[in-house]
Amino acid sequence: MDMNLTVMQTLALAIAGMCHALIGSVKVPLSKQLNIPESRIGQLISVFGFTLIPMAFAAGYFADTQGRNLVVEAGFILVIVSVIVLATLKTYNMALVSILLLGTGWSALVNVLNALQGPAFLSEADVSAENLPFAMNLGDFIFGMGAFLMPIVITFMIKKVGLKQTFFSFAVVTAVPLALCFTIDLDEFVNRFAELKDPPAATTESSVGDPQPDTAVGELGFTDLFTDSVVILCCIAFFFHVPVEACVGAWATTLMIDRGTAESKATGLLSLFWFTFTVSRLIAALALPDGSHELAIIAMAVILLAVVYGLITSKNAGKTNVLVLGAGLILGPIFPILIAFLVGHVDVSLQGRAIGLFFCIGGIGWAIVPYLVGRKADKKGLQNSFYIVAGCVVGLIVFSSLLVYKISALHA
Repeated sequence: MDMNLTVMQTLALAIAGMCHALIGSVKVPLSKQLNIPESRIGQLISVFGFTLIPMAFAAGYFADTQGRNLVVEAGFILVIVSVIVLATLKTYNMALVSILLLGTGWSALVNVLNALQGPAFLSEADVSAENLPFAMNLGDFIFGMGAFLMPIVITFMIKKVGLKQTFFSFAVVTAVPLALCFTIDLDEFVNRFAELKDPPAATTESSVGDPQPDTAVGELGFTDLFTDSVVILCCIAFFFHVPVEACVGAWATTLMIDRGTAESKATGLLSLFWFTFTVSRLIAALALPDGSHELAIIAMAVILLAVVYGLITSKNAGKTNVLVLGAGLILGPIFPILIAFLVGHVDVSLQGRAIGLFFCIGGIGWAIVPYLVGRKADKKGLQNSFYIVAGCVVGLIVFSSLLVYKISALHA
């Protein structure tokens, strides 16, 4: 571990988490300021997810071919520009532009930051594919802390200095890890980590596909990813997972308020939702033993289905509030485990593109599902619209089970 890298990664992950929770945190004041219905909020969430589709490909390609520093630095700059636009927001179209920039910058950040989890949080003695879920959960715990703090900070700052100064302050904070990034060669750390994780040998397994002789970096490309069943199953599982996380995070306050919870209490419970989301990742990092992550992800998906169904049928504030917190507890570790399976499986020369494909396919679900939920909420009510979310959880159960079966077959 290098201290400069670890500090930069920690700050960057916290900011990425804040960006992830930004829409949900400002949803209520934003909808009041612009006088927009739930369907428009759903469109903003979908725009954020839609940017993952083209940008995930672009960020992955440039990370592999032009270097990770270029991608992450551009990501920080776009986030800064987006929050400055939010600070000067006058119309819904400006909100769309801001969220488009935010989603683009966030897409670039998460591609590189996920590749840096192992190098930033594992010592050389601990480097292995089996320890990657620990590093991913620890890093995403920090990400979740950023998401947890965002509603608290937003609520406090808006009351003290107003919406405009709140966003300008966030832009200044984002510039700190950007400055640190200029002092670090990120590719050097990623390549060194890959050398320690997969020492050179006569043959290798799980770079992409079946065991084969060592292959030159330049011979691997997107075709290898699309023909690798582990990569594709990881991506499809994420396609079903990410809209569940996005919808619960964005509409948690509305679900609670509709069942009788006061607005101020609902905002505080949203922060508690992100706290449980975050703590669950730390618990998973520290408590799940090596080799248990495959079964854990299936169990979490099954429990999540019961929680979402409970949110659909709940008729009182107390039950709804508890279920929202339960959703945060279960949702937290799923993404880190999925991305650890992916990063631990692919060759380092394809890592950026693999992560890009992962977020691209997930972004399709992120773009489509919240839009559908918002549209149905306007017509049938928000709780009824969450049957769509429940359908996504069923998809997560099916494809995470197939993924675990495939990984087990490769390791047999």
